[in-house]
Amino acid sequence: MKTLLSLASVALISLSFNAQAAMDPKMEKTLVDLCKAGASNSLIQLNDTVKSNHINKQRIYPRLVCNGESFHSFALTNNANKTAKRIAPYMQGNVIIRDISMTYDLNELYVVNF
Repeated sequence: MKTLLSLASVALISLSFNAQAAMDPKMEKTLVDLCKAGASNSLIQLNDTVKSNHINKQRIYPRLVCNGESFHSFALTNNANKTAKRIAPYMQGNVIIRDISMTYDLNELYVVNF
């Protein structure tokens, strides 16, 4: 019984290591080309890369990470202001909803004295 249990555990462990698959080489090349186009500051190159690879901007731009930075930040750090401006509308922003009546900070309250 112990041997059966140990064989089953070894089989499950070996399957769990194989679950992490590598990225498809074509997909990796496409994303690298997109990062290069974003850093190039050329809108023509960016548009050509997007069109030739049929890239969905709403899906890829907010999720793409180039050299550890978001796609927009990567373009900005490479002084590609034109492409960063084109990428910016697709990036996800932060929304904060704050109820003014529930704010207890005195700096944010509007105090009126009669």
